[in-house]
Amino acid sequence: MSTTNGFAELGATGPVVDDPAVRAEVAAAFARYEAALVAGDHAVLNESFWASPATVRFGVADHQRGIDELRAWRATQGPLGGRVTYGTEITTFGTGTAVVTTLFRYPGRPVVGRQSQTWVRMPAGWRIVSAHVSEVGTETG
Repeated sequence: MSTTNGFAELGATGPVVDDPAVRAEVAAAFARYEAALVAGDHAVLNESFWASPATVRFGVADHQRGIDELRAWRATQGPLGGRVTYGTEITTFGTGTAVVTTLFRYPGRPVVGRQSQTWVRMPAGWRIVSAHVSEVGTETG
């Protein structure tokens, strides 16, 4: 039996993967988040995360568990001017879950950043429920 996106074509019981309309929604939410990150727009950044004690964000040298910790940490952070993302991949599962991965760089820094986020459609819109950010010395590292 052949497969498409990891699900069997015949008798598949999994969600529709990469529906174009859902991908477009998540891409817009991710673009809004990234623009806010570069601009230091804390209101949009905080709104982009699920307002729950179960929200998790692992940063390069920090981590937050729960929306209260995340908001407190975010309040201490400035804009990330010059940040450039590339190699962004969005995979959606059904109409309510997505995983976004991207690479990023800053001018004049020899490191490559890696970011992954799990987005879930909530009543108020798409929200990040889990995020992980790391850096490596080279793109192949």
